[in-house]
Amino acid sequence: MIEAKEIVRILKKNQIDFYTGIPDSVLKSLTKVISSYDSNKHVTATNEGSAVSLGIGYYLSTKKIPAVYLQNSGLGNIVNPIVSIAHKKVYSIPMLLLIGWRGAPDIKDEIQHKIQGTITQDLLKLLDIKYEIIDEKNFKKQITQLIKFSKKKKKTVAILFKKNDLSFNNDKSTIVNTLAKNRFTRSYFLKVLAAKTKNFKIVATTGYTARELYQIKKNKKISTNNDFYMVGGMGHASMVAFGFSLFSKKKTICLDGDGSFLMHLGSAGTIGQFSKKNFKHILLNNGCHESVGGQKTIANKIKVKNLSFSLGYKNYYLIKNKLYINSTLNKFLNSKGPSLLEVKIEKGSLKNLIRINNLNEVKIKFMN
Repeated sequence: MIEAKEIVRILKKNQIDFYTGIPDSVLKSLTKVISSYDSNKHVTATNEGSAVSLGIGYYLSTKKIPAVYLQNSGLGNIVNPIVSIAHKKVYSIPMLLLIGWRGAPDIKDEIQHKIQGTITQDLLKLLDIKYEIIDEKNFKKQITQLIKFSKKKKKTVAILFKKNDLSFNNDKSTIVNTLAKNRFTRSYFLKVLAAKTKNFKIVATTGYTARELYQIKKNKKISTNNDFYMVGGMGHASMVAFGFSLFSKKKTICLDGDGSFLMHLGSAGTIGQFSKKNFKHILLNNGCHESVGGQKTIANKIKVKNLSFSLGYKNYYLIKNKLYINSTLNKFLNSKGPSLLEVKIEKGSLKNLIRINNLNEVKIKFMN
């Protein structure tokens, strides 16, 4: 394994000292190193395309190469700014991409990662991005040569990191559930929600949210037939739920996370303007990307109530104290939407979460 701090040292030696991107579990050792940097050296973006565009602006201002980190599932989000702005045949912007390679062909991974992992190298070639698969013995040379190439040719380059390539020495941190009085975790709220929404259709965002809802219902012997679990596609749960609700009479809930909500925030504007009364939006806000390392989002600095009304939502509700979960949740579920419920939760998840593998069965049951 390569110590993440050593990657940062090599990049700094090659005059790269600005980072932006979207957190990824494969790269969490790296983001732990740079998470303490101020905004002159590090900005967490809301989606990968925005991170690339931010990097382009940084280069235009400083003439220095930015480092953009992302999971390979985010390659789709970067296609437009890479091809339409940064490409050699357009503005020729040099840039270094640090990519977490989930679903790499020789590594066991989840269903939603395998397809993306298989086509990752083909996508980079199609985008005309020179890349290296990081090698523990030669990584210093690999990085240095890629940066030299990027500077000389004014082109985007990339480094692929597989699971367990990076380490973070002295990392003894864990997410500890030391909850303040009457505060609660996501799983506590989901247990209450599951009992009250047996006749609702639920689209649950990717990560811990979908997996916890699935596990809670299995444990409580509550049917999962009305649930659609987003095992991938971060940021897209709200539009999937909105699309379903438009053509269904069923009350439909989008179960969202703050990172996912922010990733494609424009979707909320579309929902606010065009959704019907049966649409309900729940924002589980713990202020971080918990499932990939706990890196902070900007969600707790946003006045979600004001935002929701300005986007066209008819109702806004807030739960931040477990004493009011039942009463506020009942009002929300009985409201005429589009309605948004912000739930302030603490970090922490159920242990030994099971994976949702029978995806075609999930789809068929949900559609029926």
